[in-house]
Amino acid sequence: MPERERIRVGIVGGSGYVGGELLRLLLSHPFVEVVTVVSRSLAGKPVTRAHPQLRGRTELKFSAPEDLKESDVLFTARPHGQTMAEMPGYLKIAERVIDLSADFRLKNPQDYPTWYGYEHPHPELLGKFVYGLPELHREEIKRARWVAVPGCTATSAIIPLWPLVQRFRVKLVVIDSKVGSSAGGAEPGPDSHHPERAGVVRSFKPTGHRHIAEIEQELGLKISFSPHAVELVRGILSTLHVFLEDEYTEKDIWQTYLQAYRDEPFVRIVKERAGLYRFPEPKIVAGTNFCDIGFEKDEHTGRLVVICAIDNLMKGAAGQAVQCFNLMCGLDEKIGLDHWGLHP
Repeated sequence: MPERERIRVGIVGGSGYVGGELLRLLLSHPFVEVVTVVSRSLAGKPVTRAHPQLRGRTELKFSAPEDLKESDVLFTARPHGQTMAEMPGYLKIAERVIDLSADFRLKNPQDYPTWYGYEHPHPELLGKFVYGLPELHREEIKRARWVAVPGCTATSAIIPLWPLVQRFRVKLVVIDSKVGSSAGGAEPGPDSHHPERAGVVRSFKPTGHRHIAEIEQELGLKISFSPHAVELVRGILSTLHVFLEDEYTEKDIWQTYLQAYRDEPFVRIVKERAGLYRFPEPKIVAGTNFCDIGFEKDEHTGRLVVICAIDNLMKGAAGQAVQCFNLMCGLDEKIGLDHWGLHP
């Protein structure tokens, strides 16, 4: 690996689950120096107070927001709606900013009151953020100063759908996503209380989920989407029911995905004839940046069933952010992301 100066990195919102994943990845990145990790509630405390998995790995302490240091790249991982007003200040502190909230994903300012219930205070910035999905926007990300990382369930829908939309006439898409509890963030609430979450398969937003906006923005296609909370900590399994105007065979779908993703380092096409894991499974991608895609044609109705598995904290958040970081900094996009899943 060539010698080069380390890239100074800051993290705002460092005490949440995504902040912990960013730290886990960046502390082992050969070209990164983490200079600041901000947490308003834990300022002055060791980062291991929130992230015990990093014991013995770092002696960093959380900083207060006013002590945020200048950096080359700043990751902002605060809850939705909290970063948008503060972003102009962050843009002065770092040359490049990677935002992991929903605050800069949508290009149309009118989408924020429609899908999030509030006006965007800085609509002039929306068109300047690149949507951080390397499989669709790699060259734009390489040139970008500011990137907005996609939502986790949006990622699990856009990546498997995009090649189909490019090749076929799509009549209807219905998406059912099973989502792990970590997607709700580190702050507890009534819905994440263990007696209420344990053993459930709960429909929590059968219509009108906010990630619909970015899926439709990226695909130019109207979709139906219903997520469910399940008794899983990490992971998303999205089952996409796709109805095509065109005639097709399973071989056509194979060729479509291979043509689109043959050279993608984190997309795997999974379709085997036998075995427990002949289709994608969140358990196998936990802790990794992989997006596994499988499919099967329903010969009875002509429906195409597409299955996608990701780790919501990795390819759905921190892993994807580091992939974008590598591209923005002229690095091999796989650096720091060479994690394989565990089994069993």
